Amino acid sequence: MALINYNPVTPSQRQLVLVDKSGLWKGAPIKGLVKGKNSSGGRNNLGRITVYGKSRGAKKKYRIIDFKRTKELSATVERFEYDPNRSANIALIKYDDNEYSYIIALENLKIGDKIISSNSAEIAIGNCMQLKNIPVGIVISNIELKPNKGAQLARSAGTSATIVNKDSGKVSIKLRSGEVRIVEGECKATIGTVSNADKKNVKLGKAGRKRWLGFRPKVRGVAKNPVDHPHGGGEGKTSGGRHPVSAWGKPTKGFKTRNNKRTDKFIIKSRHKKNK
Repeated sequence: MALINYNPVTPSQRQLVLVDKSGLWKGAPIKGLVKGKNSSGGRNNLGRITVYGKSRGAKKKYRIIDFKRTKELSATVERFEYDPNRSANIALIKYDDNEYSYIIALENLKIGDKIISSNSAEIAIGNCMQLKNIPVGIVISNIELKPNKGAQLARSAGTSATIVNKDSGKVSIKLRSGEVRIVEGECKATIGTVSNADKKNVKLGKAGRKRWLGFRPKVRGVAKNPVDHPHGGGEGKTSGGRHPVSAWGKPTKGFKTRNNKRTDKFIIKSRHKKNK
């Protein structure tokens, strides 16, 4: 997919850069594969704001994505669609028994291509199989962390991972962040890179477009009073006078927040640098 730069006939189009969606389906999604989606807008059950910077945004339906790929039947790619709930595009596939399903679309996957989820499948884009059956060095995405739980890693636009080693039924995969992680060989993954890699180059152009996506304006800490933020107060305009922190005093740049000792043993190489 390509990027679109707009002729600035209005102020909001002067900086606007969007992804070309001309190749995507323009109609509605399949009715049986969507469900309603509620948005709290950052408010709790009393209607009070508990999460700042969130709004309801535009109303949208949730597309039911098949992250498990348990059906071992050949399927044909029918079309590609936009999904408002994720950065990647999705693909509608039709199985040989005429059942439809949505999956995460992959780069270089085309309409009419045949894909299958099977351990005996060939190494081709869109095919899904267990990690133990995928050769070292192959680019993969939609990776399970536990067998039959469904894909959890490398699902966003343009992401992928690489198999770097296999040993005693375990598979080491290197993620885009640089992290190297051990996963069970029975976990499934899909061959290929997730679609819509140009998503990272999008420029929204105006505040309103950000509001449609469910974001509200964020007030800088240095513009607040000391009672509201550690950066607040001071005579004249100040820049905070300390390392940047959140409103609750937690460092906001490069600070390691992971706290899951139970799964630390599965991470060979961390993506975080050691904090001083």
